[in-house]
Amino acid sequence: MFTVRPYAQADANAWDALVERSRNGNLLHRRGYMDYHADRFVDQSLMVERSGEVVAVFPANIQDRTVTSHGGLSYAGLISGDALRAESTLAVFGQIGSHYRTLGVERVVYKAIPHVFHACPAEEDLYALHRLGAQLKRRDLSSVIALQEAFHFTSGRRHAIDKARKADICVRYGVDPEGFHTLLTDVLRKHDVVPTHSLAELRLLQARFPQHIVLHEARRGEDLLAAVLVYDFGRVVHTQYMAVSEEGRQLDALSFLLAELIENTYATRRHFSFGISTEQEGRVLNTGLVAQKEYFGARAVVHDFYEWRL
Repeated sequence: MFTVRPYAQADANAWDALVERSRNGNLLHRRGYMDYHADRFVDQSLMVERSGEVVAVFPANIQDRTVTSHGGLSYAGLISGDALRAESTLAVFGQIGSHYRTLGVERVVYKAIPHVFHACPAEEDLYALHRLGAQLKRRDLSSVIALQEAFHFTSGRRHAIDKARKADICVRYGVDPEGFHTLLTDVLRKHDVVPTHSLAELRLLQARFPQHIVLHEARRGEDLLAAVLVYDFGRVVHTQYMAVSEEGRQLDALSFLLAELIENTYATRRHFSFGISTEQEGRVLNTGLVAQKEYFGARAVVHDFYEWRL
């Protein structure tokens, strides 16, 4: 018999232990990551148990009469261990719906975890949503390299990398994100956007997860030309942020840095994720941005959002 109950702060260790052994959870779903911006979201997460043992967790927040899984994360959904199978997942979703109905919730926005971030198959949730009449609400397009399969840089990308290599650019680990955050802020300002994370938040998260949130820099001398902040999920690595200075752009420093990460630093991993290239809730494709990722051999994976009316 599976039961569903609200998450409490005292459950943090049990929550993280489940995420660690889950089929589809990662760094984003650990409480130390989720809770860095807890003041911005009203938590409505759930624990799923069987005979007192945690078998799944559901990261979620509530706003008005809508529950989202989770508003502060790129993706979440039901994070499950091996104990949760197809039939029991259907039952658990029924209990989740009943729980939220008692709170007056009218709908759940479900941000499914893309399959490339799964340790092993874990899409019972998508079948359950189909059975419950949930509708696809949004689809973003992300770009991912399957590192253990054949992929190729374009000739133009190879030329840019060779050009940068001749410019005496040095790739190294970043110690402090301040210079990178300043560069990132300057780059995004041109598009009237600001970084999702403040400098203080980046420092906090790096301090909590030093092995999983890693800054890589390309410098010539002491000049920062380009940088990539990587979220290391183990089997998959994800470029959370990328930035390049004007000088770095002229020298193709970002291409050089990415090539080092793809072909050397993370070459033994399963996937290298560049993130999404869509805007306006997936209705617009930034063709220039996605092409830059495809030049490295990346191809499309979708991030799906479902609306489940209760």
